[in-house]
Amino acid sequence: MAGSVNKVIIVGNVGNQPEIRVTQASGEELATFSLATSERWKDKSTGEQKEKTDWHKVVVFAPGLVRVIKEYVHKGSKLYIEGKLQTREYQDEAGIKKYTTEVVLTSYSSTLVLLDNKNDTGGFPGFNKEKTDSLRYDQKKELENNSQEEDINSDEIPF
Repeated sequence: MAGSVNKVIIVGNVGNQPEIRVTQASGEELATFSLATSERWKDKSTGEQKEKTDWHKVVVFAPGLVRVIKEYVHKGSKLYIEGKLQTREYQDEAGIKKYTTEVVLTSYSSTLVLLDNKNDTGGFPGFNKEKTDSLRYDQKKELENNSQEEDINSDEIPF
């Protein structure tokens, strides 16, 4: 095998309100939250429904994704994320060495998709479809007006 792959895909629900912090080293924002994944099955011997929930700690370093999390992600949000697993070492208050494994989303090779229904009350707070449609229309009109006003010479196109 020529190399290795470190990629994780999770679809689950946010378990707590995302925490936004500023890194001491670079001064950039990062977001952390927990994501729950559940599986259900029927116990063959008893016929009883069973459920198991796993919790995943997610750390987001990508500035664009942090901005989306700040605006749209809250406790209970359903997310699709792609990132990488990373284990880090730290010392607790008693000085004991501990390890934690996190799903890390960086600027490259990471994905975050909001799966909530926009029409639900638990959807995107502050989302106004009419406002976004009018914004798109205004941007389109502005682009049309600019293209009519400017005479672009093909020699000036930068590609």
